[in-house]
Amino acid sequence: MMEEEKEQETASAEAESKTNLSEPTLSLNLGNAEASDTIAESKEVKAVAEIKTNGGGVWEWIKSASNSQFVRRVVQTTKTGVDKMIVTLDPGMTPYLKEGGEINIIVTSDKEVKWGAIRDAFQTVFGAATVRGVPAQPNIAPQPVGYLAGLKGAQERIKKLRATDDTYASKVCVSVENFVHEQFPEQWFDIGCLLLDDPINKIEIKVFTVAVPVESDIIQDMHDSTPSNYDLKWSGLSVTVGEAIQKKISWINPSDWHRILAGTSRRDLINSAATTLAELYRRKLPTRVIGEDV
Repeated sequence: MMEEEKEQETASAEAESKTNLSEPTLSLNLGNAEASDTIAESKEVKAVAEIKTNGGGVWEWIKSASNSQFVRRVVQTTKTGVDKMIVTLDPGMTPYLKEGGEINIIVTSDKEVKWGAIRDAFQTVFGAATVRGVPAQPNIAPQPVGYLAGLKGAQERIKKLRATDDTYASKVCVSVENFVHEQFPEQWFDIGCLLLDDPINKIEIKVFTVAVPVESDIIQDMHDSTPSNYDLKWSGLSVTVGEAIQKKISWINPSDWHRILAGTSRRDLINSAATTLAELYRRKLPTRVIGEDV
């Protein structure tokens, strides 16, 4: 009788021991979702280590590491953190950090107010882009009058740039040309024409900046200062809006009078239109280009 009781106690103890041993396994199965990610990452790290241990060589190890999603995440996280720190310490470094990628733009002007505004717009839309300015002057009046003259000036800049250097023949070019237009009777406006030409993908896009009012007396001064026999009068006037305004207010910068008289800098006006231009261009590009991380 005593032996039977001992056997029952022993059986109960063994059953309780098995139950206790199964509890850790149950708690592991009920762990948070991060466990599976950790296991997957551990496997990737072990795989890279095995290649190195098995004598695959440094290049095999680098090749394997570069194909590892875990390594890519670590590198991207590190890069993002470093970039944020650099931008925080020096905000002016942002354009340089976003330089590169598949998008390469040539702006037909070496003025920062133009190519800088276009660079910022394309880097915002594409994430990364290389944009630089190269001077090119059109064969039209300094102050174009009318939409057709403004478009002609933008086209002339691209045409002249490509004619002077064959290396630009296949490059994506963006041109900016400001002109004045009488939108309503006795009401004149300054408008910027932005033209993008991509000969490889056969894409041409035109957009315009916000129209900024110009006083009628300024327009009259521009007409009076242009000789009646001016050779380029078919396209516009010999005196620009900025030059005419500077004659009245000497301290105003003739190339950026918009900031004082309209409250918005010319750079901002160009940047706003260039952002639209970049987005329209992105949508027209072939799918293989849009899908790439640039």
